[in-house]
Amino acid sequence: MRSRYTAFTLQRMDYVDATWHADFRPADPGKGDSPRWLELAVIDSKPGTRSAQVEFEARYLAGGRVNAVHERSSFCFEQDRWWYTQGEQLPPTFVPWKPARNEACPCGSGAKFKRCCGRGS
Repeated sequence: MRSRYTAFTLQRMDYVDATWHADFRPADPGKGDSPRWLELAVIDSKPGTRSAQVEFEARYLAGGRVNAVHERSSFCFEQDRWWYTQGEQLPPTFVPWKPARNEACPCGSGAKFKRCCGRGS
């Protein structure tokens, strides 16, 4: 789970595809512009020997607003490795917000939002 999140943050869609079970991978996984991922919070996990689930919320910055994806992801263990199969979208627990111009940027740069990710928004 964490390795797939890291791949999304680094825009390594080749890794995301390589960890997606072939029986569940969409024909067009939607490789458009990726938002700027800020934080991953693992909420719950249900480990197993052949299958597992991970519930997480990942925060991202897009269009000058901080939003979140809340998902329960399912994985299966085959061929000595874990594969992502599918995810159930859940309502976010996080309330979207837009940082004020003089607030610290939520990307963690240490700069003010207006001088960092808030340019042009």
